[in-house]
Amino acid sequence: MQLRYNYRAYPDASQRRALAKAFGCARVVWNDCLRDRKEAHAAGLPYVKSAELSRLRITQAKRTAERAWLADVSAVVLQQSLRDLDTAYKNFFDSIKGERQGRKAGPPRYKSKKDTRQSIRLTTNAFCLQDNGTVYVAKVGNLQVTWSRRLPAAPTSVTVTKDSCGRYFLSFVVDTEPDVLPEAETEAGIDLGLCAFAVLSDGRKIDSPRFLRRAEKKLKRLGPAEKQAVAYGSWAR
Repeated sequence: MQLRYNYRAYPDASQRRALAKAFGCARVVWNDCLRDRKEAHAAGLPYVKSAELSRLRITQAKRTAERAWLADVSAVVLQQSLRDLDTAYKNFFDSIKGERQGRKAGPPRYKSKKDTRQSIRLTTNAFCLQDNGTVYVAKVGNLQVTWSRRLPAAPTSVTVTKDSCGRYFLSFVVDTEPDVLPEAETEAGIDLGLCAFAVLSDGRKIDSPRFLRRAEKKLKRLGPAEKQAVAYGSWAR
């Protein structure tokens, strides 16, 4: 089972520039590969395989004057951008065939530098968790991170994202085993009531949560100005 863990990151000025370049290079690879597939489809040609796109749009493109700057970022960023395009196509094809659960996926679209969300994805050979609490990202450096909770296991990949507010986040994917609960030796019936929230078949009672009474007691302790603020807030909602 895969779980995601998200954390806020704080790159410095030089790291923000490096990430901006990585976002841009990943976007260019995505758009170049998408264009090749769209043009092949329009011409009635076979679907362009990933290996061919990787050779043309990454390996050979780095040797051209037009795309030489692709070499300034981690090759993993470029390869993962192509893999993400493959995933987008797979989701689209599965939706057409009715094999995809949930919301239908549309065809992949071109990405723009004006998109409110920019991201890159890296596998374990392009990032590393450091002993000092930072996260090393290839060709970017050690990013400062606010660890709101511990990772339960070593992550298999990380997505670095910049949102519309200019904030940066790291989203780690972790493989974990689901918790298997022991089988209950006995069964219990539950009766919902008025005096008690619930009564189990073995006689145990579960009291009703007293949210209203606790709120009333808290309100009594407030001053007039605070009470007015609470009343206004309730009305505004």
